[in-house]
This record gives sequence, C-alpha cells and structure tokens, in this order.
Amino acid sequence: MPSLVSKHINRVSSYNTTVNGPRFHCPMPLAVGARVDLPQRVAHHAVKVLRLRHGDGLTLFTGAGGEYSARIAGIEPARVSVEVLAWLATERESALSITLVQALQAGDRMDLTVQKAVELGVDRIVPVISRRGVVRLEDQRALRRVEHWRGVVAASCEQCGRNRLPEVAIPESLEHWLARAAERGALRLMLVPAAGHSLSMLPGPIADGRVELLIGAEGGLAPEEMQMAALAGFLSVRLGPRVLRTETAGLAALAAIQFLWGDLKEGTTDV
Repeated sequence: MPSLVSKHINRVSSYNTTVNGPRFHCPMPLAVGARVDLPQRVAHHAVKVLRLRHGDGLTLFTGAGGEYSARIAGIEPARVSVEVLAWLATERESALSITLVQALQAGDRMDLTVQKAVELGVDRIVPVISRRGVVRLEDQRALRRVEHWRGVVAASCEQCGRNRLPEVAIPESLEHWLARAAERGALRLMLVPAAGHSLSMLPGPIADGRVELLIGAEGGLAPEEMQMAALAGFLSVRLGPRVLRTETAGLAALAAIQFLWGDLKEGTTDV
C-alpha cells in the first residue's frame, strides 16, 4: 500500500504542472546550450507519469541554487535527452535560516514532517533519538532512512519551487546533539505546552535570522531532556492552549515563525 507521503507526492504532480510547470531535481552538471540525458528517475517521471513529449518545456535545478529552463529534445526507450536553454538566478529561500531538530516519529509521520518542513522553508533537518520516542535507528538502517528523507526533500523542492536542497543530518541521540556547541547568535526554541511564553512574546532572531526549533516525539520531551536543552540555551515556548501531536507541533511552529519573522508575512505564497 502506498505511504501517505507517496500518495501526496503523486497528487501534487498535476499541481506542479499546472501552476509552475514541471520541475525536476537533476544533481548533475548543467550548462546553457548543452544537451544532456535526464537521470533515469527524472526521465521516467517526465515521460511516463507527466506524459511530456518532444519539445515540451521543463525546469531543472541542481540543488545548489538557481534553475535552468529546458525542453525535451529526444525520447528513446532507454533515455530522454533535453536541451538546456537558459539559466535563471531564481531563489525562493526564506530570509530565516531555520534548523528543525525533530525527534524521530513513527510510521509516515517523519516523512510528512520532512516534506512540509521543506515547503515551510527550513534550511536543515536534524533527526534525533529522544528518550520517549518509539523509533530507534541503528547503523545501516539509519543511513537508509536518511537517503529516503533526502529523496523526500528533493521531491518537495520540485513541488514548492525551491532551488536549494535543505540538509538532512544523520540521526543521533538528542543528548549528543545538545552537547555540541550552539551556533553563535541562533535563537533556540523548544515547544513545551506549559511554557510561560508564546512566540509572539519573543523579540525574534537577530540580524542573521538563525533559528533552531526542537520538537519532541510522540511522548514529548522528557524532563531531563528539557533541562539539558534549557542549559544549552533553548527557550520554552507554547503554541496556544491545546497540546499538539508531534507531527502537528513542528509544522505549526514553523508556520508561526515564518509569519512572525520570515516570508509568510509578506503574503507572496500562492495556494
């Protein structure tokens, strides 16, 4: 049975084509005037799923910034080639540099969180293993999940128009991550239902706009983890009077942060 996220990615393909035109992440050298073969995954999606044909236009991006307009120059059984037409220095990144430190979630919840966090403009996603979490990843399984999440990131960037791929870190324990030195000047926040402050009561990040947001797993953060996070400079904040599930909390906080201090307040996002 297809996962919740795979179903969603399939649904947004037509949205992509209608609103922005087909966009594909192509992690390969691109140059104006070049004729290149699309990666197998991209070629299959372009021709078999979106039904693109010879001469149809599309947008390619490497993930390092900017995008290329191109058109399909040839379709063969084993390959699809495109002609790269122009370079566009288009960026859709937030002025905020947000790191989402997310305790591992069970099932499809982590996939959904990664996908939507990319749409909401995060720069980096740090999966952490918390004391109350039900998911444990070890060695090769952890690496496979990271590769899977990076694929979710690329697909989400294709959909939402971003040309820079957010980083997905290797999972580690929350305690180990908190023991590292904090980024200088970053506003560090953790969601705690009983916190005395809301986001709107805070002055916001300093000029460079760095924010680190810590979200617990299904059981929330353990008291010892909250204490360690507080010692590491994290401020406890609440989001309204209701207790939110882990898959809701991070996304709601990201949307609020972008509205208060980022680019959602500009009203430029299309629905």
